[in-house]
Amino acid sequence: MDSPNEQLHIPTGVDTNLNPQSPEFSKGGMNKSASNGDDFGQRKTEQIDLNDSSVDDSSVDDSSNSNGGSENDDEVEQTLLFPPQLPKPEAPSGVLIVYTEEAEKPKSPSSIKRSNSLPESTVQIPAIGKFFREKSNSLSEAITKRLALLANDNDVDSEKRKVSNVTEFNLSGLKVTVKLKNETDEIEQFKGRITLFSRSNCRDSTAVRSYFRDRKIRYVEINIDVYPTREKELIERTGSSAVPQIFFNEKLFGGLVALNSLRNCGLLEERMKELLCRKCPDDAPAPPVYGFDDPEEEKVDEMVTAVRVLRQRLPIQDRLMKMKIVKNCFSSSEMVEVLIHQFDCGRKKAVEMGKQLARRHFIHHVFGENEFEDGNHFYRFLEHEPFIPRCYNFRGSTNDLEPKSATLISQKLAKIMSAILESYASEDGCHLDYLGISNSEEFRRYVNLMQELQRVDISTLTASERLAFFLNLHNAMVIHGVISVGHPGSALIDRRSFNSDFLYIIGGSPYSLTSIVNGVLRNNRRAPYSFTKPFGSGDKRLELALPQVNPLIHFGICNGSKSSPPVRFFTAQGVESELKFAAREFLQRDGIQVDLAKRTVHLTRIFKWFSADFGQEKEILKWITSYLDAPKAGLLSHLSSDGGAVHIAYQDYDWSINC
Repeated sequence: MDSPNEQLHIPTGVDTNLNPQSPEFSKGGMNKSASNGDDFGQRKTEQIDLNDSSVDDSSVDDSSNSNGGSENDDEVEQTLLFPPQLPKPEAPSGVLIVYTEEAEKPKSPSSIKRSNSLPESTVQIPAIGKFFREKSNSLSEAITKRLALLANDNDVDSEKRKVSNVTEFNLSGLKVTVKLKNETDEIEQFKGRITLFSRSNCRDSTAVRSYFRDRKIRYVEINIDVYPTREKELIERTGSSAVPQIFFNEKLFGGLVALNSLRNCGLLEERMKELLCRKCPDDAPAPPVYGFDDPEEEKVDEMVTAVRVLRQRLPIQDRLMKMKIVKNCFSSSEMVEVLIHQFDCGRKKAVEMGKQLARRHFIHHVFGENEFEDGNHFYRFLEHEPFIPRCYNFRGSTNDLEPKSATLISQKLAKIMSAILESYASEDGCHLDYLGISNSEEFRRYVNLMQELQRVDISTLTASERLAFFLNLHNAMVIHGVISVGHPGSALIDRRSFNSDFLYIIGGSPYSLTSIVNGVLRNNRRAPYSFTKPFGSGDKRLELALPQVNPLIHFGICNGSKSSPPVRFFTAQGVESELKFAAREFLQRDGIQVDLAKRTVHLTRIFKWFSADFGQEKEILKWITSYLDAPKAGLLSHLSSDGGAVHIAYQDYDWSINC
């Protein structure tokens, strides 16, 4: 091999998998007969053509003794292919050989990859250019082959040759997705606008909304429960306040009946193309404006003038009373004197004004002992109450507007939160888009609405109205709390803090999630694993507690976790039937599992935590039966009536967030 281009000759019988520097190679990897008479150890260092692929691994005989050579390998001179003391071979022009530390270290034969070139060298060509050339060639071949198959496949039925909306080409290390244009894409590119007038909790509105969403048709929704001033516009355009009403630009299309009629006869797309092919004119229904409240007739409370004078004139300071330091308070006698001098009235009238201020929740006795009495009694303004910093429906100052009726606020609350669920919750209500809710106009209006609860009179609500109001308020507060302070997670301390420290001020009193559930809805019963009741004796909030405990409330309360019942909002007229439906749906889904073989009933932990509301275990099983379908109810009745022992186990509770 005198020529530099001469290739290295590998004799027959040599195992090309062996590392020349490995012990296997030096101890008998080559025997005498393998050299075929050539003095392999005496050969000079020569250059190697690394591009040669003529050596076929499959042609190598693994048996080194096949040629009848001697088995005495100790007599063979141990020689390396490239001894360490010799210079490394030079690469041909255009080829770069990189020697790494790992490549120079001895490796076991099993860890060496078989290759047509020398395994000890790593050959690198400009990697980026080579990669893109290979991928480009592969992609071109795949696309060409695909198009050729589509063009030449004349024997296949035409329906089978239709290409789906998305075609995927799976190449080595590369995935190409080709989306073909369809009618929905053409609709989305129209210049016009689709407008939907709707209401909350309207089945027809939900059906139209679902139709547009399933087909990814963009539309603008105007919920007249969220934007009440738009109802007048709806009546002017259609002659009625009935919903849903669909507009294509300025043209009235109709409601659900018209949508179904054109869809069934296959003319809907054609009609949409006809009406939406031009830009939306100015006389079409305008999209709702975000960030601005609708103008409403709001009256300033008649006592606001007196309140503003008292805030400026009264000496507000900290005082020591009953061995306690009471902050930011004033005496009733000081208040009466200011009223007499400022309004030029007698003492009796000034005292009456003080009582009105207390009834309207502008001022409160520091210990809650009385409404207002003249003398050495101490009061403070609502904004100075110690719980105010934890109230998330209080923004720096008291709402001085005349309070709206509790019934009206309760109705608005249910409508706005139902609109939020329709837009940002899954169909079953088990998953919420908290980020979408936090950025929505509905949530902004809800937060503003909650400020009107500061001085509202809840005592005017009936029992059913109170039940629906506090159920809705609890579920809305959970959503507000997750957005404002974050989900508490599974830690017990964090959950307790979340349930007790996130407050709303309602009618001058603070309400937490715990006080709503256990104080109002459960008639002031102890919370699970608690030793005290939410409301102490003499607490004015006791007047709002429901007279009887309805176990169904536990299936209408959502705590923001995956194992809790889905979030719902109720109406005062149908709250009882709506709670029964919620209980039936929750128990049917995963609230109970019956193992007939082991005679075990697996229940949600809600039954364990609130066993005082459901009764003993036998009573619980009997109560559950009326809310199950026939198969589960039959299994449960069979277990309960055959005289055998029935075991009750409780499922694990998933406290992770329901998003």
